[in-house]
Amino acid sequence: MVRRLVAALRERWRGQLPPPRFPAVDGDALRAALIRGLQGIPADVAADLHHVRLDARSPPWHDSGLDLAPGQWLSWFATGRVDLSRALDIAVGPDFQLWGRIGDGPVFRGTRPSHTVRAERGGRLYLASYFPGEWASPAGDLSTSPAEYQRVRGGLDVCIMRWQRDALPGLEALRERTDPGGLVGGEIERLRVPVTPPAGWQYLWFLGPAEIYRPGEARGSIHCHTRADVGILQRDVDLPLREDTRLEWRWRVDVLPSRFSEDTLPTHDYVSIAVEFESGIDITYYWSAGLPVGRGYWCPLPTWHRREFHVVVRSGPRDLGTWCEESRVLSADYRRYIGEPPARIRRVWLIANSLFQRREGRCQYAVITLRSADSVVAVA
Repeated sequence: MVRRLVAALRERWRGQLPPPRFPAVDGDALRAALIRGLQGIPADVAADLHHVRLDARSPPWHDSGLDLAPGQWLSWFATGRVDLSRALDIAVGPDFQLWGRIGDGPVFRGTRPSHTVRAERGGRLYLASYFPGEWASPAGDLSTSPAEYQRVRGGLDVCIMRWQRDALPGLEALRERTDPGGLVGGEIERLRVPVTPPAGWQYLWFLGPAEIYRPGEARGSIHCHTRADVGILQRDVDLPLREDTRLEWRWRVDVLPSRFSEDTLPTHDYVSIAVEFESGIDITYYWSAGLPVGRGYWCPLPTWHRREFHVVVRSGPRDLGTWCEESRVLSADYRRYIGEPPARIRRVWLIANSLFQRREGRCQYAVITLRSADSVVAVA
């Protein structure tokens, strides 16, 4: 393990990691460009533009100073990065890091450095720089200590535009005048051609939405494409866990998001399928870059340790790009790796993480079922 970790760290220190998913724009330049672009747009289209600087070390929440009327649209454009480790070049950008809340409403975030939302209720807009925190409730309470924020560095520049009418015509008028870093055009594209998950699936709320999963070409299949992002897609099931209950699926993994074994935090990038039990623990089955088949370990992320258990079902480049069939006896796996199995299954997950090494991962899933002697439940 030491040799693998040293090799991964050497790659980081030499600056050989891919760039972020969205290149950063200078914060002052972003603000100046949007102010120029706002000039000439009729006042009955765009109300105003506000700039907020979020220090990564300040725990949620930050008062933006902006009040929104019920039904009013806003768009934000953000830049910057939050460094979890400068030495290891582990950082997150505003596409994952920036969250909002209107009044005492639920938390929300976008999938890009830009985001547009309509206020369902009136109230003050609050902003948050999220990681290394984790939400305990949709109201934005933290499950982690605010002291954790002293371990990170950096910050975000956020430019917020309030619209008097529907945001899309305003964004199009803005793009005619300016488009710093392609943020305005990217937001128009996101609104016009949204990437939506397959029917019946939803993203884990406290990680937020992503543009990773979409319906595949074959009926019932699910396509996954991750790069420098993270997402957990979930489908609710409520089934008894029998001694013979199996998770069965087909998948074709084309590209692995890690070049190294995934059992350390700096290399913990992977694609997987998981089952969540009523114990609150999930077992996630994944294709490793180098760990042996059958290897199991608790998640190396501090907030996920003792909550998620990883099991290697395939390893290395062999069979990449081909459809493979898998079958796991869930109670036997739970007993082998964790302890006495719980009584019920709660959810099936699809997981993709490429935040740490910022590399691409691509795969497809098909024919996901939970099977026992007395029932067959089609998940996808």
